[in-house]
Amino acid sequence: MARLIHSMIRVRDEGVSVAFYAKAFGLAVAERVALEGFTLIYLSNAEQSFELELTVNHDRDRPYDLGDGYGHLAVSVADLDAEHARFVREGLAPQPVRQLSLGERVVGRFFFVTDPDGYRIEVLQRGAPGRFL
Repeated sequence: MARLIHSMIRVRDEGVSVAFYAKAFGLAVAERVALEGFTLIYLSNAEQSFELELTVNHDRDRPYDLGDGYGHLAVSVADLDAEHARFVREGLAPQPVRQLSLGERVVGRFFFVTDPDGYRIEVLQRGAPGRFL
């Protein structure tokens, strides 16, 4: 059986992106590999083994066009309201908390935040195993 190990996004400014992911999600640099023309930065935390790979192309001088195909990354948190308040205090400009319902059953509570390169990240209330509460 296959196991997901990382997701890669391209970023322009290593320092700004590393600082954002540290502040927002407690991710730290697990490994940094500087190669000719580009650098790979792997971010992780103690919550899981999955990593976020930031790729910095050294010659890039303009923002990436994310197109209309990119969706979002998603993370779960134990206390959505507390995390939303922390994001506001940290100046991370989260969108308002939203609720997804199926009839009268609440199946998810979440908010979105956008990283310095325009990638959207969904922050979900952690619940029972699965995608929603």
